[in-house]
Order: sequence, then C-alpha cells, then structure tokens
Amino acid sequence: MPSTHLISALESVLFISGEPLASVRLAKIIGTDESTVTDLLQVLMERYANDETCGLMLIVKDSKVTLATKPENAIFVEALTKSSLQENLSKAALEVLSIVAYRSPISRAEIEAIRGVNCSFTLRNLLLRDLIERQDNPDDQREYVYFPTFRLLESLGLQSTGDLPDYQTLSVDERLKMITDLPEIARMGEKNQTGQEKSDRENEIKE
Repeated sequence: MPSTHLISALESVLFISGEPLASVRLAKIIGTDESTVTDLLQVLMERYANDETCGLMLIVKDSKVTLATKPENAIFVEALTKSSLQENLSKAALEVLSIVAYRSPISRAEIEAIRGVNCSFTLRNLLLRDLIERQDNPDDQREYVYFPTFRLLESLGLQSTGDLPDYQTLSVDERLKMITDLPEIARMGEKNQTGQEKSDRENEIKE
C-alpha cells in the first residue's frame, strides 16, 4: 500500500495545478519515482470511483493526468461556470490579462512569479471567456504557454499586441512596472459593468 502521505501530497498537487501534469513531473514534485506515482494514481482513481460522496475523478491521457469533476455533477459545475462568465472581470483577471497581453508567450509559473499568487482559477476563467489561449510550451512539454486571443484584441480595438501602450518598453522591462494597470484592459471591466447595468435595467423594465 503506497504511503498515505504521498497520496495526500499527490492529490494536493493535482488540485492546485489546474492543468494536466506529466507523471515524471509529479514524481519530481512529491519526491518519488514514476512507478510509485502510477501506483498512487491508481489508489486515487479507485477511491474516487468507489466513494459516491466524492465529486472528483482523474483523467489520464498521454502520460499526463488531471483532476476533474464527475460527469453526474456537470449541471452544478456549469452553473458555477456560467455565473463566472457573466460576472465582470475581477481585478485579478485584469492583472493576469495584462501580463499575458504584454508578455506572451508566458507560462503559468511565470505569471504567478509576477503576481505572487496562484493563478490557475483565473487562467481557467479567461480561457473560458476566450480572452486568452494556451499552447504546448516548445521549451518544456510539461507545461503550457498563454497568448492573447483575437477576441481580446478585437475587444480592445487593437490590430496587434504591439499597439498596446508602451508595448516596446513594458514587454521587456524586467521590473514590469505598471503592467497590471493597463488602462485599455481596465476599460474592459468598465464596458462589462456598463453592459451588465444595461441588462439589469432591461430586465427591470420587462418585470
């Protein structure tokens, strides 16, 4: 029976990651070997499958694994997702969006190094809103890199990221000064707010 401590550690890492992780990377993170990770994953898979009170499951593909929610709970997950998409962009989302806009291609680890906090949930919401996209990292197949989407550029009224204010300076500035205060992206939040207020007024009239 694998160590309960390692099982706990593996589950925590998968939970906080927010994206698929390779077995070799998991082994390195929790301080063991790939064979042990395989055994640990099997234990977790069986535990999730046999516990009806647990809403989690594992998805394994191409030597990568991610933590997911069980299909039978899809309606509740979708309710949360739709709610998040309809809400205004949060300050955290605007910050991450600014960083991706100026520094793409950029990995999640690099974004978190800049902000100093975990960004997995924020990145997931921005992906769902089609404001950013991700691709395999050509320098490290164990992770992704993020880019702004055409929809983001369209929303900002820009032809390319090079049209962002002070792009040539801020895209290479190691100090990254004022990058999270990008006025154009901040105005996206204002536009969303205006749209939401308009929708609320229309709903009030209908009622």
